[in-house]
Amino acid sequence: MRTRPTASSRSHASSIQPRSADSDGLADELRAAGLRATSARVAILASLAARPHARAEAVVTDVRRHLGTVTSQAVYHALGSLASAGLVRRIEPAGSPALYERRVGDNHHHVVCRGCGDVADVDCAVGRRPCLTPSDAHGYALDEAEVTFWGLCPRCQASRRRPPRPRSPRTGPTAAPPAGRASRGGTRKATR
Repeated sequence: MRTRPTASSRSHASSIQPRSADSDGLADELRAAGLRATSARVAILASLAARPHARAEAVVTDVRRHLGTVTSQAVYHALGSLASAGLVRRIEPAGSPALYERRVGDNHHHVVCRGCGDVADVDCAVGRRPCLTPSDAHGYALDEAEVTFWGLCPRCQASRRRPPRPRSPRTGPTAAPPAGRASRGGTRKATR
């Protein structure tokens, strides 16, 4: 059974809903890669065009808003097929869930914010690709390198520059425990 989008979900759904010409272009792209042009695959590509570096769960939500009912497994399977066909790229920053993007076929890298997890593309050096020339390739025929830069985005930097909020003496890091109570990890002293 297909569900109708609610009024609140229509505004976001329209941002990923491919227009007819866009839909035809995405379908042609799928066929050129040897894949069937299903409505779910077209909706996934449209979602990733509107939301680069998306988690699979976000893509599932977008596709459900656009199509109605679709299983998470169907979207995960389609993402795997699209990645294998070279239509999307799967990136896995350390300690983060996999992210998907439409930008493929070039040698770009990523910068990840340690504070909020935001991800942005970073172009590789223009011209010769120095990051593809390691000191020892161990016999491998290299065709890609993944470099991930880590730091704090401007928003997280700004939030850390704010002065800390004053704390009450009881909750501050150096506050002594109330009389007669043990401190964390300590023992209670007997009082007479």
